[in-house]
Amino acid sequence: MRDPEAERGSWLEALAGGARRAGHSFEGSALEQNRFTDTAFAYYGDLFVRPNAQGGTRPPEAASGEDEALRQLLGEMINTQLLACSGEEERRVLQHAHAELTATRRQAQGSGQLVRRLVNVCTTLLALPGIRRGGQWASGRIMVGHLAQVTRYLARAEVDGGRTLDERIRDRVLGFLKEDRPTVVIAHSLGSVVALEALHEHRGPIPLLVTLGSPIAMRTVVHPRLRPQPPATPDCVRRWLNYWDRDDVIAPRPWLERDVLPNTVGCAPESDRVDSDGIWVHTATKYLAQASVAGPIVEAIRLAGESASA
Repeated sequence: MRDPEAERGSWLEALAGGARRAGHSFEGSALEQNRFTDTAFAYYGDLFVRPNAQGGTRPPEAASGEDEALRQLLGEMINTQLLACSGEEERRVLQHAHAELTATRRQAQGSGQLVRRLVNVCTTLLALPGIRRGGQWASGRIMVGHLAQVTRYLARAEVDGGRTLDERIRDRVLGFLKEDRPTVVIAHSLGSVVALEALHEHRGPIPLLVTLGSPIAMRTVVHPRLRPQPPATPDCVRRWLNYWDRDDVIAPRPWLERDVLPNTVGCAPESDRVDSDGIWVHTATKYLAQASVAGPIVEAIRLAGESASA
């Protein structure tokens, strides 16, 4: 499991670099020393540890539904990347993965067999140049486990203490938010889904929501399962900036303003493309190091601080 303090430090370091590139040298130095503003990293990875790690099991119907959703998620990722890819090596890898996934749908019998075949698909995808060089996932099994967190969250199952997994994750995030002070929220990957839903339960001011590498608009698995429906910007959010990279396989449908309604004050997502160095661009730190991402964040934090002290 990840170390929340180490993660917070790496995000702050990346944001500091992006702030300097955006012309905010003073704020960049203050961020590195954690003096610019109060910060926290809302970690919930421990909640994904399955009960069967201590001898429990998943209900068979839940396992089957989650694994089929994972197959659909992989299919959308592959198909969208095929439409956008330009390199011959990338196209060859994606076509091979697509063929494996199609065979998986026909041949898999039972949840365990489906998972094994999905691991094979992910192992093929690890040959994509950006993923291979980035080293984010050491194996297809690790990649499946990471992507399965999305489908497990959206399954609205895995009850513990009367609360489903998705409810417990949102509770963890909401515990970091205060209703009496403005908060700039930065959410990455699945965290953007969690933030969207959690902020519908929050009543404090959110002057800026920033989403990075978001899967919110994925039509087959994510978008139709979001709550509430139809998906809309939470009323507490005053501005929403969404950033995506063309080489980010986790964000294949980046234009959230086409899929998320504005809130009651007219705030809707504003999507913008960034271009990283092409080596595993999905990490939050790659996004935060961009001047176009860090600049608006620093400005929003400064304004929120001025508002809170006025």
